[in-house]
Amino acid sequence: MRNVWIIAGREFRHYFISPMAYVLAFLLFLILGGLFAINVYFGMESGQVSPDGRLVLGPMVTILIFTTPIVTMRLLAEEQSTGTIELLLTAPVRDWELVVGKWLGSFGFLLALTSVTWVYPLILHRMTDPGIDQGTLVAAYLGVALMVAAILAIGTLISAFFKSSLAAAGATLAVILLLWIIGGFASGVGGANEIARYLSFVSHFYDNFYRGVIDLKDVVYYVSLTGLSLFLASQVMESRRWR
Repeated sequence: MRNVWIIAGREFRHYFISPMAYVLAFLLFLILGGLFAINVYFGMESGQVSPDGRLVLGPMVTILIFTTPIVTMRLLAEEQSTGTIELLLTAPVRDWELVVGKWLGSFGFLLALTSVTWVYPLILHRMTDPGIDQGTLVAAYLGVALMVAAILAIGTLISAFFKSSLAAAGATLAVILLLWIIGGFASGVGGANEIARYLSFVSHFYDNFYRGVIDLKDVVYYVSLTGLSLFLASQVMESRRWR
């Protein structure tokens, strides 16, 4: 595990010395801050500010859907395009350690950004009486964290197939959008409809986590998707080692 933490630490630090991290953080806080200010303003105009700390979570999830592929596009694709992947593959590092370390570094970065957004619900908590439901907020943020972990793992897997970072980002976004809208194709009862509902990011987050419900099947869904994607990514990297 020592190699995993070394790689993760390097990746985490890299994000904070790259312009991409600051552009992403600026856009995230600008959009969420603007929406938060507008909601509070109109709430004060009407004489009642809604005590719902999740008013920033919906927009934040949408932003993360479109921006997370940008975070993952460089994880393995950039290493392959620059040729540094050869050095990593010949180093005393196992394939799964490389994959998990890369994923963990990116997860730490996005977790740090999303954690800062908690300041908006805290402000709302001080503005309302008796305050917001902290239990619902914790469940919703847990759902965001699990969903981000799964998206990053899928992006890591897709990044392993490409040498072009832009191609990796585009493919990751396409897969995530497919998983996002697939639940809309489920209509009625049947095996295919149940599979579509289960694969949908929407049903697992908005139907339960967003409403303050922590259901084991939703946790299993995100954890399984994360684990499977990282396992497949390590297999792809192992196949490259023997080429």
